[in-house]
Amino acid sequence: MAENTHVVVIGGGYAGVMAANRLTQRNDVTVTLINPRATFVHRVRLHQLVGGTHGAVVDYREILAEGVRTVVDTVARIDAAGRSVTLASGGTVGYDYLVYAVGSGSADRRVPGADEFAYPIATLEEAKRLRPVLDSAPTTAAVTVVGAGPSGIETAAELAEQGRTVTLVCGGVLGPYLHTRGRRSVARRLAALGVTVLDGSDATVTAVTHDAVRLADGRELPSQVTIWTAGFAVPDLAARSGLSTDALGRLLTDETLTSVDDDRIVAAGDSAAPSGLALRMSCQAAMPLGARAADTLLSLIAGEQPETLNQSFGAQCLSLGRRTGIFQFGNRSDVAVWFHIDGRLGAQMKEAVCKGIVKHLSDEAHKPGGYSLHRMKGGAGRRKALEAKRSEAPAPARRAA
Repeated sequence: MAENTHVVVIGGGYAGVMAANRLTQRNDVTVTLINPRATFVHRVRLHQLVGGTHGAVVDYREILAEGVRTVVDTVARIDAAGRSVTLASGGTVGYDYLVYAVGSGSADRRVPGADEFAYPIATLEEAKRLRPVLDSAPTTAAVTVVGAGPSGIETAAELAEQGRTVTLVCGGVLGPYLHTRGRRSVARRLAALGVTVLDGSDATVTAVTHDAVRLADGRELPSQVTIWTAGFAVPDLAARSGLSTDALGRLLTDETLTSVDDDRIVAAGDSAAPSGLALRMSCQAAMPLGARAADTLLSLIAGEQPETLNQSFGAQCLSLGRRTGIFQFGNRSDVAVWFHIDGRLGAQMKEAVCKGIVKHLSDEAHKPGGYSLHRMKGGAGRRKALEAKRSEAPAPARRAA
């Protein structure tokens, strides 16, 4: 009888679910998915949860292959030498191979008062905590959204469309990824919704109180509800487990997504740093990385050489309320280009993407191996970055003591 291989996947987000589903291609591979929640969080809809237009969760029965065993718990430590993980509940789970897909959450809010008075929304629990606060605040209450990436822009638009008084504090440029033309389109839509946009270096938050936000130029903005969307951070599980990470704590891997420390561990999603050149934290990167990580393990199990990362990007899409959006096209190296689609069609395209994400995961659950977007030819940008990195003296990996 053929020997069975047990793979543990840590994290049930976009990357983890894609990897778990894809690994079920082989009958001699068993998969255990460990996740702190019993439901899948559709993170690209968390701004809708805040706005009360979507629950932002999906039942795992809709997107996870039947053969995948689920454990609702948090991994406290990885014992790479012993090939096991310790759970927060006190138990242990052994593995033959491990997929590290712990995702990301809110960045450390070092601004005075931010931890106490601002509401992050990077996780389901955070968004749910904010929802009743908004419900209890009058429509006329001043709402300040800090951070002008996708989460900040979408949250500001969602709330303004409901008639709320919203100020978006960028701390820099509005929509850093966007092309100049796309940025102008977003600015026009936010203005039409009544959002006050404060950008530039002076529009950096230096302090948050229970009823105000203070900026670098000394201005103090009334703010009954302050929402924090400035940046993401990854869990420190890899570092705590003695594995090599980059400066942000993402697991360092080679271009096959295999850990530089242990060829039994692969990483995918926001918590992976292939060759120290991590991709943009996004669902658009996470699902292909999950598929690539699974393919790497399947190759290793079969005694074959895994293929290297060949990530391709195409766009960034934003909803600007329920009726308008923007689909900002980019090249394969993830650089925005001049062309975009906005207005109602932009909103329809964003909604199609949100639904398509769930469909990709569901399709892979029912027909593992069918997903193929990770095989699309990537842009030249990564190849050039890798060549430049290899020409430099190698920097030592950060590793936990």
